[in-house]
Amino acid sequence: MADLEQPKVVDESYVLKLYQDKIDYYWSASRTNKASYKRYRTWTIVLGAGVALISSLAAGNLFEGKLGTFVSILTPVMAATLTVINGLGQNFHWGATWRDMVVNATRLEMERDRFLATPQTRDCPQELANLNGIILEETKNFFQRVLDSEVKTKDQGAG
Repeated sequence: MADLEQPKVVDESYVLKLYQDKIDYYWSASRTNKASYKRYRTWTIVLGAGVALISSLAAGNLFEGKLGTFVSILTPVMAATLTVINGLGQNFHWGATWRDMVVNATRLEMERDRFLATPQTRDCPQELANLNGIILEETKNFFQRVLDSEVKTKDQGAG
């Protein structure tokens, strides 16, 4: 018979490592979402202005021959690209996700510091429940925001 994995010792170092792992994850995810948000907003502005400029110039018959053909193809391609970028931004909510990741990382840091500052009352199992509750709450918020749906547990369905 295979050996069962031994239960983890839930002590202060275990709890602090979990806090640090989660804090590192949220700061890393916030940087990724910040970069995506800035890139999305930059391309939205650049392509939006480019479509307006090129279509206005094309309407004035400033382009002839092959250049005119190129511009007449370029304008709707840029507009379609802008539509795709806007759709991605609406689906992935990079700005809101960036905000929520920063808030959650900061909240976890605050909870970790509270845990460190109160050595005489360190209840490690309760602290794990607190940590997991924070992560679960943020995860539910993420799926609510991105998928516009709510996570329902079996307990919520019973009524």
